[in-house]
Amino acid sequence: MFKHYFWARMTLRNGIQMLRHWNLRKTWNALATLLSYYVSKYTSMQRHWGYPISLSIEPTTACNLRCPECPSGLRSFTRPTGRLSVDLLEKILADVKDYCTYINFYFQGEPYLHPQFFDLVKTADAAGIFTSTSTNAHFLDDQRAKRTVASGLDQLIISIDGTEQGTYESYRKEGDLSKVIEGTKNILKWKKELGSATPHVIFQFLVVRPNEHQIDEVKQLGKELGVDEVKLKTAQIYDYENGSPLIPTKNEYSRYRQTAEGKWEIKNPLDDHCWRMWSGAVITWDGQVVPCCFDKDAHHTMGNAGEVPFKSIWKSAEYDNFRKQILRSRSEVEMCRNCSEGTQV
Repeated sequence: MFKHYFWARMTLRNGIQMLRHWNLRKTWNALATLLSYYVSKYTSMQRHWGYPISLSIEPTTACNLRCPECPSGLRSFTRPTGRLSVDLLEKILADVKDYCTYINFYFQGEPYLHPQFFDLVKTADAAGIFTSTSTNAHFLDDQRAKRTVASGLDQLIISIDGTEQGTYESYRKEGDLSKVIEGTKNILKWKKELGSATPHVIFQFLVVRPNEHQIDEVKQLGKELGVDEVKLKTAQIYDYENGSPLIPTKNEYSRYRQTAEGKWEIKNPLDDHCWRMWSGAVITWDGQVVPCCFDKDAHHTMGNAGEVPFKSIWKSAEYDNFRKQILRSRSEVEMCRNCSEGTQV
């Protein structure tokens, strides 16, 4: 049952680091959230007695790469582009610090393009919250690597989708694998020199057809460099019905399967419940609260955390009605139709 929860996917060392940010109040909130999720799931009646355990907060929508299945890479957003202000983050943290345990400074875009990224991390760390981010690692020069380690960032996810340049750039368009390797080495060097256990460094390998033959190689590369963990991730494909050259041939690494008629469908049964709707939310750079990271264009905005207290948004009738819709018929929600939540990867 615990496959749903982000802490179940952590290593022991990273779990211990998470506990540093835990307290009795957050424990009670987590239990209330968990209980209300299961009551809602099994009765199909929306109940929520807690507040989010985790949040994704977007530093910026800007990105230096042009990945083909990413709105940032495609420059295809319909919502405004920009970057998060420290003042807005401070307001959000004042509202959520008593119950939120984990903040991922990522939604769309490349976080290190934010000129005050380290201030964002330090602000959340000072509020007693576990911090994480995901990066393409093109900006981890020696100085930024040192500042990353010194900032208090707990977890650093580095996207590395190939073990040689040709494979890497087949998805990470305009990317340079040598910068990813160099940035990783810089982070690991400064962890050692500063005697820091953080950030926990994860190599994240997005499995697509052009790189699926390098899964063992990326695991070996991670071991050689000394990263803490190598994780495989399945790829979301927007127009998958007629197939895609990015869909892996290895079935266990694909979110999709081919039907007898030759079309493609998502493996997810889209059961009428979703842990994410009870455990967390996403906040865009300009404060829009959306229920899930699959809502990349913020079509389901529940309110603005810069204008009203987050608690008011979380407990609003609009949010409750959205959760009721998930419990009633998740497959009718457009963003859910291409969702991996609930599938085994």
